[in-house]
Amino acid sequence: MAPWEPTASLLALKARAEIAQRIRAFFGDRGLIEVFTPALAPYTASAPQLDSFKVEAGQAASPLYLQTSPESAMKRLLAAGIGPIYQLGPAFRAGESGRVHHPEFQMLEWYRPGYGLEELMEEVSALVRLFLPGFQPHHTSYRELFQQVLGVDPFDTAIDELIQLAEGSFSAPMEGTTSETNPDFWLDLLMVDHIEPYIRTQFPQGLYVTGFPESQAALARCQLDGSGCKVALRFELYVQGLELANGYDELDDPEELRRRIERDQRIRQSERLPAAEADERLLAAMAAGLPQTSGVALGVDRLAMVALGADRIQDVIPFARDLG
Repeated sequence: MAPWEPTASLLALKARAEIAQRIRAFFGDRGLIEVFTPALAPYTASAPQLDSFKVEAGQAASPLYLQTSPESAMKRLLAAGIGPIYQLGPAFRAGESGRVHHPEFQMLEWYRPGYGLEELMEEVSALVRLFLPGFQPHHTSYRELFQQVLGVDPFDTAIDELIQLAEGSFSAPMEGTTSETNPDFWLDLLMVDHIEPYIRTQFPQGLYVTGFPESQAALARCQLDGSGCKVALRFELYVQGLELANGYDELDDPEELRRRIERDQRIRQSERLPAAEADERLLAAMAAGLPQTSGVALGVDRLAMVALGADRIQDVIPFARDLG
């Protein structure tokens, strides 16, 4: 293959065009408005696990960032009263490259004012069923997965035991960082190394995971579960072992959002990660009134991989090698 040629076949690229058309028709039939928000903005995601591309923008007073997702701007539109919306476009995450990762990828994100998580999961399944006829995913909880695979309760296990379970699987975190004493760091390692392979083999047809720890809520609301533990109102969907979608019952409390951003900033500082200032526009929009909303982000490249039977993300992206 010559260096100028696409990494994906022309047949795959034509199929991707049809996937985009069917997605737009799906949401058009359901009355959602397609929106377009900036790919460059003076703010970026605060989550420590997300690494953004920083762009020096000429005469701009401050640097700009390629957006890891359109979430912030779309929520500002929701606060303005636009109603149910979706966006199909590029997202950017530095340091993400591999068989199922690419620094630039296509994200489908949509928001449903008035929906709960169950309704949103039903809609996600209806969309996936366009490309995987007969799609009937299973449902389980984060706690149940850890109990089934590792025999531990992730909400009530000492960090020393988590470290022991993870020992030998991954390199240790940098000495002196909060990762050493952060249970979520070790839970994430166990999720990747033990839980996700189990999902891949036991639930290739699809699995919704719910009931994540409060500390992994990101921008989701939280509530007490039946056992009295505070859990995040969010889900992840795995299909054929790929994490395909991530949905939230969206946080609408600006003070809680500011607390979470400040916590992320402390973690970033302790782990020597680039700073990520609070998006004051989003905080102001939330204070003005964000409707009760559930929203979800879905990786379109991974959906194309599943639909086309591709093993690598570069097989469904036209010029993957241009970014290394």
